[in-house]
Amino acid sequence: MRSSIRYWLCAVLLACVPLCRAQERPYFVTYSDDLEEPGNLEVSVKNTTGTPKYGNSFFGSTLELEYGAKAWWTTEVYLSGQRTSNDSTIFTGWRWENRFRPLSHQHFVNPILYVEYEDVNLADRSFLEVTGHSSISDARLSNCQARPEVERSLELKLILSRDAKGWNYSGNFITEKDLNEGEPWEFGYALGVSRPLALAASARECLFCRENFAGGLELYGGLGDLNGFGLAATSHYLGPTVAFNMPKGPALSFSPSFGLNANSMGVLYRFNVSYEFSQIFSWFGRRGR
Repeated sequence: MRSSIRYWLCAVLLACVPLCRAQERPYFVTYSDDLEEPGNLEVSVKNTTGTPKYGNSFFGSTLELEYGAKAWWTTEVYLSGQRTSNDSTIFTGWRWENRFRPLSHQHFVNPILYVEYEDVNLADRSFLEVTGHSSISDARLSNCQARPEVERSLELKLILSRDAKGWNYSGNFITEKDLNEGEPWEFGYALGVSRPLALAASARECLFCRENFAGGLELYGGLGDLNGFGLAATSHYLGPTVAFNMPKGPALSFSPSFGLNANSMGVLYRFNVSYEFSQIFSWFGRRGR
């Protein structure tokens, strides 16, 4: 209960800061080479809901705090929880993510290096990535069964991204290691392609202009582990994505992700709301003076 109170109190306090427009690509799992502007803070609430076959429906929510530390470094904290029907509401864990740009200029393909520490339990329903041999059976466990299984792990990603003629093409190779002894490295992938509905801005400002919308497609799943690399006994998802970037306001994203095999959920409905706060610490300094 104390964790849940801290979770929502943080969201309420940040909502008191003036907003600026958040430009978002319509991805939920795939990362592009975009980093946060230095000094800016983006707050997102990313939600996932689904109903596993022979299991209870769930609603998973993750609060994301993303800060542009440098032009080449973005750091982010995640706080996750979930509610399962006919069960309970619990806090499932936290993550600390860092993304680094090793090359200062744009290239044919732009790489980003990703490092994350995770402290989450098996009841987590955020689906921020899919690795190893994760399957639908994990989502059938009750919160009482899954919560004691805590995984403290190191996650690494190689992010490759390219922009061409308005299109963005991004691919992520994911590797994850549970820091408990004896656990093998696990692998996964995420692929995304997206494009704004219009590249040129309208002559006048409007809410539902085509340039405020972007659409795309996302594919992600597991690739087994060191003891069994490949597609056997893994889960995979494919889904269209759409984003709406409100002028001087929040960005909204939505995607239905469809399971591609028997190890996957039938469908995951995902939606995200994000706000970007410009020069957050300068704003607090001015308020203090």
